[in-house]
Amino acid sequence: MDTRVGLDIQDPLPELDSLDLGVGRALDSLLSRQHTDGYWVEPLEADVTITSEYVLLQFLLGRRPEEFFQRAAPFILSSQGEDGGWPLYHGGPADISATVKAYLALKLLGYSADHPALVRARALVHERGGAINVNVFTRITLALFGQYDWKGIPALPPEMVLLPKWFPLSIYTVSYWSRTVIVPLLFIYHHKPLVSLSPESGIPELFVTPMSQVKVHYAWNRKVLSWKNLFFSLDILLQFWNRHPFPPLRRMALRKGLEWLVPRMKGEGGLGAIYPAMANSVLALRLAGYQPDHPLLERAIRSIDDLVFDVEGMKSVQPCFSPIWDTALALGALFEAGVSMDSPPVARAFEWFRRKEVRLAGDWSVRVRGVEAGGWAFQHENDYYPDIDDTSVVLMDFAKWHPEMNGYPDVFRRGLEWVLSMQGTDGGWAAFDKDNDFLFLNNIPFADHGALLDPSTSDVTGRVVELLGILGYGPEVPTVRRSLRFLRKEQEPDGSWYGRWGVNYIYGTWSVVSALKTIGEDMSSPYIQKSMEFLFAHQNADGGWGESCYSYFRKETAGVGGSTPSQTAWALISLIHGGHAAHPAVSRGVRFLLSRQSANGRWEEKDYTGTGFPKVFYLRYNMYRDYFPLWALSLYRNVLTRGRSRADERTVSWRLNPYPIAPRFLE
Repeated sequence: MDTRVGLDIQDPLPELDSLDLGVGRALDSLLSRQHTDGYWVEPLEADVTITSEYVLLQFLLGRRPEEFFQRAAPFILSSQGEDGGWPLYHGGPADISATVKAYLALKLLGYSADHPALVRARALVHERGGAINVNVFTRITLALFGQYDWKGIPALPPEMVLLPKWFPLSIYTVSYWSRTVIVPLLFIYHHKPLVSLSPESGIPELFVTPMSQVKVHYAWNRKVLSWKNLFFSLDILLQFWNRHPFPPLRRMALRKGLEWLVPRMKGEGGLGAIYPAMANSVLALRLAGYQPDHPLLERAIRSIDDLVFDVEGMKSVQPCFSPIWDTALALGALFEAGVSMDSPPVARAFEWFRRKEVRLAGDWSVRVRGVEAGGWAFQHENDYYPDIDDTSVVLMDFAKWHPEMNGYPDVFRRGLEWVLSMQGTDGGWAAFDKDNDFLFLNNIPFADHGALLDPSTSDVTGRVVELLGILGYGPEVPTVRRSLRFLRKEQEPDGSWYGRWGVNYIYGTWSVVSALKTIGEDMSSPYIQKSMEFLFAHQNADGGWGESCYSYFRKETAGVGGSTPSQTAWALISLIHGGHAAHPAVSRGVRFLLSRQSANGRWEEKDYTGTGFPKVFYLRYNMYRDYFPLWALSLYRNVLTRGRSRADERTVSWRLNPYPIAPRFLE
C-alpha cells in the first residue's frame, strides 16, 4: 500500500528509488559544471545568422581569421535544411533572410555558386521571389557589400538622436535592443560604406530581376488613413532629407550620437552586450574616425570575438552570454533538490551575484526617476540595461536561500525596489523598460521584424508576481491586484498564456501558474483549471510535452510539437502547482524525463525552446535541458514525500513575516 502524503493514486507512480537516482545524477552533473567564479553558463545557440554575420563582419573590418573561417564554413553547411535554405530554428522551414546571409558568407569563404549546397539554396531563394524580399537588416548588410541599393532601405537620419526623450520617434521610445542597434546604424546609414566584391564573390544570381533594374516601392495599405501609410510618407520625406541634410545639424547629430555610444561601450560586454549592437558599434567607431588600435575599439572587437565557441569540432557564434539567467535558474533547481544553504557552490554563486549587481542608472532612468539603481543584467556585464526577468529570479533565490538576508540586505532591497518601480501602467512588467508600448511604431518601414518595442508580457509579469508571493504578498496588495488584472486579461481562450521569451504557450503558462500558486490564488478556480486542461490536452503519447516555434505563426499549433525535456518540465511544474501531482499525466511526464536522462545526468535537447524575437529569432539555452528537468523531478518528489515543495515552505514562512517593502512600491 502506498503511503505517500495525501495522494489519490490513479496511476502507478514512478518508483522513489528511480526518482532519487534521476535527481541525484542531475544534481551531480549540474554542480560539476559550475565555473570557479561561482556562475553557470553554457553556449546560447541561435540560427546560422549570427555566425554568417560574424564572417561578414571580418571582411568589413579587413580581418582574416583563417582558422575560424575553416571551421565556420562546415558549421554553416551543416545547418542547411532539407529544403535548401537555412531555418530560424531546428527543424523549421527555411527563412529567406537567413538563407541569403549564409549564402553570401559561403561565397566570401570561397565557395562557388556551383557548389551543391549553394545551388539548392539559390533555388529556394528564387522560389521565394529572390533576394529582393529579404528583411531590412539583411538589406543593410547586402548594401554594405554593394549587393543592394541603399535607396531600398528605410531612412535612418542621424538627427533622431536630437529628438526630445518624450517624442514618439525618440531613441528612448523603442526597446533597449532596438536602441543599441539603431544608434550605431545612424553612422552606417550616414556614411554608407562599401566593401567592393569581385563578381565571383557577389550574389547577383540570387536576384530574379537584377538589382539595377528593380524599382523599390512600398506595399501601401489599402486603407489610406493608416499608420503604415503615414510612416511610408514620412520615410519619403526623410529620404529626401538624407540626400540634402543641413550640415551643421547633421554634424551635431553625429557628435551627439557618439556621446551616447562611447559610454555604453566602455565595459567588457560591448554595446548592449548583444551581437548585432556590438557589431554595429564597431563599424560606427571606425566610420567616426577611430583607429583600429584605439583601446575602445580593440576592447569592443575582443568582446565580439569572445562570443565564438566550439560545436562538434566546428565554430559558431552566440548572440550573447546568459550567465545571470542560467545561474539564477540553476540555483532555483538546486534549492528544490534539497542542496544546503551552507553548500560551497551556493555560497560562491551568491557572492558572484553580489559582484554583478548593477549600480548604474541606465536608460531605464529616463522614465523612472527617484529610484536607486539595482538589479542584474542578463549577461556578464550590461550595466545600462538591467533585466527585470533576471533580477526577479535572482531575488527569488535570495528570498529562498537567505531569508534573513544576512550580508545582502542592501543588495536585495535595491533590486526589489527597482523591479517594483518598473511596473507598467497596464499592471504588467516588460523586460527592460517601463511603458515601452507605443505599438503603432511597429508600422514604421524599419520595423519589419515587428519587435521594435518592449511592452508588458505575461511571462515577465508572472515572474515578478511569483517573487512578491514568496515575500508574503498576495492579491490584497494593490501592486499585485493590478498585475492579476493584467494576467487575467492576457489569458488565451484555451486557458494558456503567451510566452514572449520562451516557446511558447507552455512557457507562458508555466510562468503565470507558478506565480498564481505562490501568491495564494485558489488553484481550483475555473480560470486556472482551464490552463490545466490546456496542458492535459497537449501531452504527447510518449508522456512528454513539446511546442514548436511555429506556434508564434499559427496559434492553432499552441502546445504542439515533439517532446522536449525543458517544455515537459514546465508542464509538469504547472500541473503540480495546479494540484494534479497524482494525475496519471504527471506520472507519465515524470517517466518521460527519467527514461530520457543519460547516464551522465543530462538530457538531450536539439529543439529551440527559448525566444529572442517571436517569428524572427529563437534560441537554444543549453542548460534548459538540465536544470528545468531537475527542478520538475525534485518538485514532484517533494510533493510526493512531504506534501509540499521546499519553495512552498519558504513562502509560508514569509507570509508569517512579510519582507518589509516601502508602501510607495506596493500602492
